[in-house]
Amino acid sequence: MNVLILSAGLGTRLRPLTQDVPKPLVPVVDKNILEIQVERARSLGAVCLHANAHYLAEQVVAEGKRLGFEKVWEEPEILGTAGPLKRIHNAGYRDGLLVMNGDAYCRFDLSEFIRNAKESGCGVALLAVEFPQVNTFRVDAESHLAGVAGRFGSEEGRHATFSGVSWYSDEALARINDGEFDIREFWKQELAAGRPIYVDCHQMDATWIDMGSPAGLKAACDARLEELGLESWRGDKADATNASTDSASITGHSVIQKGVEIPPNVCVDNSILFAGAELAPGETVKDEIRGRGFAWKV
Repeated sequence: MNVLILSAGLGTRLRPLTQDVPKPLVPVVDKNILEIQVERARSLGAVCLHANAHYLAEQVVAEGKRLGFEKVWEEPEILGTAGPLKRIHNAGYRDGLLVMNGDAYCRFDLSEFIRNAKESGCGVALLAVEFPQVNTFRVDAESHLAGVAGRFGSEEGRHATFSGVSWYSDEALARINDGEFDIREFWKQELAAGRPIYVDCHQMDATWIDMGSPAGLKAACDARLEELGLESWRGDKADATNASTDSASITGHSVIQKGVEIPPNVCVDNSILFAGAELAPGETVKDEIRGRGFAWKV
């Protein structure tokens, strides 16, 4: 099976952190989201990995090579979601396509999702989560997409949020129009043609975090620390769990990335420090993300 990890976003909500690194390569504790998503995808067994890249594409290409991707598809112009899907199909790749986002920290049972998708008999399957701030999906009693709020279809049905994880059969991919950018337009066309789209609501309460904002990045790091069984983490130390090192006190859910210079008697509490962060001796950094040229309260 082919797996596409969408990685072409501009990362505007995380600037200036993403001024020099694309959002999928921003570290979430010990690994970047692209690498974490690759690990999730490989839990399915033998997969053929793809990514698309636009902003700082050369970095995504290099990371894809390190991680063993089949191909990183560079986009001089952003092609939305539908464009990369059609591009992979037109290049001759077959055996279905799982799509994942390169800016979401999530812990889904992908095997269960793929199994449910194929058993549904539908050519398209979408994985839903419970996120009341969005919840634009409308899902009918047969677990089929009834509509997307403000876009098309019915306003009736169970409310849910699209997780960004989806599966497409080869037949469905063939029906995406060349030049199509917005995948929601394709969903609309499928429903208009009488082809139902399956919405999997069995993992509504699973961990799903959009790490594309400062608050989301902090939440993703907290979730990663929990997954690793750590209270805090320091990239240049073998053991960074709730310890005072180099006269610095590291407490709470704190992450200190490599390259951070820590003056004496600094206290870091429930914060994330990136390379270039400026700190004063004796300073307390609390509930903050700090890096070169920025400091965000979270």
